[in-house]
Amino acid sequence: MKTVWLDCRKWEKELVTTAIESGVDAVLVRGEDRGKVKELGLMPVISDSEGSDLRLGRDVLEMTISSKEDEERVAGLSREMAIVEGQDWTIIPLENIIAQGAKTVFPVSSVEEARVALTILEKGVWGVLIRTESPAVVKEITALAKGIGSRLTLREFAIKEVRKVSMGDRVCVDTITDMKQGEGMLIGNYSNAFFLVHAESVENPYVEPRPFRVNAGAVHAYALMPGGRTKYLDELKTGDEVLIVNHQGETTVSTVGRLKIEKRPMLNIVADAGGKEVSLILQNAETIRLTQPSGEPVSVVKLAKGDKVLGYTEEGGRHFGFKISETIQEK
Repeated sequence: MKTVWLDCRKWEKELVTTAIESGVDAVLVRGEDRGKVKELGLMPVISDSEGSDLRLGRDVLEMTISSKEDEERVAGLSREMAIVEGQDWTIIPLENIIAQGAKTVFPVSSVEEARVALTILEKGVWGVLIRTESPAVVKEITALAKGIGSRLTLREFAIKEVRKVSMGDRVCVDTITDMKQGEGMLIGNYSNAFFLVHAESVENPYVEPRPFRVNAGAVHAYALMPGGRTKYLDELKTGDEVLIVNHQGETTVSTVGRLKIEKRPMLNIVADAGGKEVSLILQNAETIRLTQPSGEPVSVVKLAKGDKVLGYTEEGGRHFGFKISETIQEK
């Protein structure tokens, strides 16, 4: 996920309200308008006034690039964030700035401009500053930058074995989102192979549905997170953002409201993913489900050899949750 700011130095209440509702990270306003933002909701404010969450000119610089020297000055920033303007973007090698990791925020006024800025060098800029008079554009750019509405290419896993293992500590992830049929989280024993674990949104005779919950597996398992990172289930905590995925690979972002970690009997589910063996340890219970290619949930206690469920695989490995190209074996 990328940082998204809204430039509202020409005050527009509707734009700021939309920014708060859409998940914009901060609003840039004139000093005299700081209080107006706070009246609308909890939102970090950038301005040139003392008392701002980020002070323009100190924490956030505004820089214009018109020469190689200007470019090198921006690329060399260490702690400061910079809103970078260009007199002629065709002569500015944005790749150099991005490659050196500076926290640069680029002004954009359309989804098309944002898409270019966010994908340069396959890494993209650190953040974008939205300049528009359209609330719809604010929503669209924020959704793009936050990965909301992006799509993962899911694949079919063929079940090879379902075997009882010892008691273990399993994690229920209670989100602040009610999930529908076909939705859940991507969880795996390995950091490059994940099963689509279905939310507890299914009517059943045992317990009431809890559509906000994913009974995600054992504490050691990886969850695929927003921005392509992973976290161990045991590391999640209230307030963390998590990735929600449906059977078509469409993603949204939710937030952890609570975790429940309890000792339960467990199953090791082993599957074939195009010749690669993948697995996941889940609780041994009727109400725990994976997701079929149709989007229908299937209980783990009813899985049989050859059954198809949805999953997601990547190449390479992970280091502290970040994807790397190094070859790492997990088995």
